[in-house]
Amino acid sequence: MTRLSVEMLAADPVEPITSAGHAQLGIAVLAGIAVIVLLITKFKLHAFLALTIGSLALGAFAGAPLDKVIASFTTGLGATVAGVGVLIALGAILGKMLADSGGADQVVDTILAKASGRAMPWAMVLIASVIGLPLFFEVGVVLLIPVVLMVAKRGNYSLMRIGIPALAGLSVMHGLVPPHPGPLVAIDAVGADLGVTLALGVLVAIPTVIIAGPVFARYAARWVDVPAPDKMIPQRASEELEKRPGFGATLITIMLPVILMLSKALVDIVIDDPENSVQRVFDVVGSPMIALLAAVLLGIFTLLRPAGFSKERVSGLVEKGLAPIAGILLIVGAGGGFKQTLIDSGVGQMVLEISEDWSIPALLLAWLIAVAIRLATGSATVATVSAAGLVAPLAADMSTTHAALLVLAIGAGSLFFSHVNDAGFWLVKEYFGLSVGQTIKTWSVMETIISVVAGGFVLLLSLII
Repeated sequence: MTRLSVEMLAADPVEPITSAGHAQLGIAVLAGIAVIVLLITKFKLHAFLALTIGSLALGAFAGAPLDKVIASFTTGLGATVAGVGVLIALGAILGKMLADSGGADQVVDTILAKASGRAMPWAMVLIASVIGLPLFFEVGVVLLIPVVLMVAKRGNYSLMRIGIPALAGLSVMHGLVPPHPGPLVAIDAVGADLGVTLALGVLVAIPTVIIAGPVFARYAARWVDVPAPDKMIPQRASEELEKRPGFGATLITIMLPVILMLSKALVDIVIDDPENSVQRVFDVVGSPMIALLAAVLLGIFTLLRPAGFSKERVSGLVEKGLAPIAGILLIVGAGGGFKQTLIDSGVGQMVLEISEDWSIPALLLAWLIAVAIRLATGSATVATVSAAGLVAPLAADMSTTHAALLVLAIGAGSLFFSHVNDAGFWLVKEYFGLSVGQTIKTWSVMETIISVVAGGFVLLLSLII
């Protein structure tokens, strides 16, 4: 999917919509991003509207005709939604199935039954990483918070000792591993291979989540020693169910998309013959849309039917799963429009030339740009899609592995130091009953550790492969 779109763009190059020089383009980029930041932070405008207005502001400051700016924005929005919209929708349906069927609770309870004492933080990071694969970050937080609070309360554990590993597992999956929206958009923007990115993302995620999760949790528990707040323990989904799916069936359903996409990447490397029938089969079944669709269809029989869902209830669940992602789709789409406006204005080429003049490694530059936008807007998704648009030209001459690492560098940078302009900051603060200072000492520092450690591993891998 991504390769096709890149080839189409290459075959039909777009003329810059403005002839502005580097200085004017640089000012236009800063002005466009400043407008987005101001609208999101000061005026609390929805990110979709902020990105739309920021794209128009960018074009205006660059001296481009307004009709061409609008055309660039709508083209980018359409291409992005076409590229990742179905995947986000399928991921949302799978996540809803997992939550409402009690499958997520079954995975949690099974792993917790095998863990105790010092193993508990490691069990929490394992649970969060597995559950976090098909779920959006906010959904994962809402799903796992009851478990974190109950484990901390019943086992008399420090809340941070249990909570930080769970949050780290969710956050790392969200920033580095497709099929989450951010990595998918970045993969589409730079033309990276999804299977290779997934494999390298998991490789980077494992040491990152260990350091930012169980290891950092020891220190976080000393800095902020708070009990689990009783009033914030909500009812779990499976408490209303008479039965729920088995552990093995749930795990297979969760892991199926990952297995299919990684299998495709492995077959592509081993066979490397587009005409080979085996490779063609894996290219189809390992494509992200088919892989996620297969998991959703399997989930009907492994998750919903065992939980006693009728056909009518299955249909209703799918509808409810799709409703909350409208905002996400619009933000991702508008981010794609902003990205296309950047590219068509010539900003991407400018970044390419500047990186050559300053001798800044492409991966480090991508990480720094994502960090700056994350700090300014508070949104990891906005940081990812904006940074991907800026550095996309850097991937033109990259190998398959380095293009994938470019995506991971952007994802790592997009997680840097969550603070008061990030919805996730307030979600964690309220659920855990923390003060602003305590949230910064724990959640914000954890996010920064994830960003720096993952960025470091990405740079290290670039020297090896």
